[in-house]
Amino acid sequence: METGSQAVRDVIGQVEQVILGKEERIREIMTAFLAGGHVLLEDIPGVGKTTLAMAFSRAMGLSYRRVQFTPDVLPSDLTGFSIYRREEEKFVYQPGSVFCNLLLADEINRTSPKTQSALLEVMEERRVTVDGVTREVPAPLPGHRHTEPGGEHGHSVSSGGPGGPLYGQPEPGVSGF
Repeated sequence: METGSQAVRDVIGQVEQVILGKEERIREIMTAFLAGGHVLLEDIPGVGKTTLAMAFSRAMGLSYRRVQFTPDVLPSDLTGFSIYRREEEKFVYQPGSVFCNLLLADEINRTSPKTQSALLEVMEERRVTVDGVTREVPAPLPGHRHTEPGGEHGHSVSSGGPGGPLYGQPEPGVSGF
């Protein structure tokens, strides 16, 4: 039988086979997973932040989704929405992109404050309410965040609070979550 600490070492080993030279970062991310937290990754483009998130999701058997934030992404794209099904004569809920174990959100500074608020709310509450019905998101939901050097470095993202709004950060601002 595999112990918890052995399972953690196995996951780290699998991720280290995919991502080379980032052993400390991998351990820090694993610690965040175990603590049920969120991760802010700061690095230049093209160094494997998305690959790192995918490697963790595969190694841990987690469902994974990536959202590319643009000005037209709506809160309902994240939380889901109800659509009327004429043949059933009722509204049916369609889950949004946050219904996964690991969510990578790219360039959240490019979307509206309302959409950013929906994302931060689900990160904090780990549930969404649509049409008066509250639904739990799958656990764990360690929202991965990363930024690219320059500008604000995503400090307001990591605190999610009084550091300032996410919307309108100087480029290159926040590039992922």
